[in-house]
Amino acid sequence: MQATVKWVDGVMFVGESGSGHAVVMDGPPDHGGRNMGFRPMEMLLLGVGGCSSFDVVQILQKSRQQIMDCVTTVTAERVDAVPSVFSKIHLHFVVSGRDLKASVVERAVQLSAEKYCSASIMLGNAGVEITHDFEVIEV
Repeated sequence: MQATVKWVDGVMFVGESGSGHAVVMDGPPDHGGRNMGFRPMEMLLLGVGGCSSFDVVQILQKSRQQIMDCVTTVTAERVDAVPSVFSKIHLHFVVSGRDLKASVVERAVQLSAEKYCSASIMLGNAGVEITHDFEVIEV
């Protein structure tokens, strides 16, 4: 994998992935930014949420669950020091569909957490406390 981050001005940067997609990162005005993009630490949370959601949806589809939606809320706490690293991250999955089995959803979340999600496993190995829960909504 490869990425490029180019400084625009102030504390604004444009990141481009090796696959050719770009994203703007910027800081708040009190740090010299214009609030025109994601904060880098927000990008990390999005990466964890995206990685885990990808796993859960794929596992449920392969398990022949009639999944219609999956929304993951990712919340985090940071230490009150420099560097202000994450101390805790919690992922809450809301999975909607027809005839969904809670045990299969629970297993999909567990497999993502313990085996497949490289982002959350990497952060967990670095000392971040990562927790997960889920709810199933019958549609």
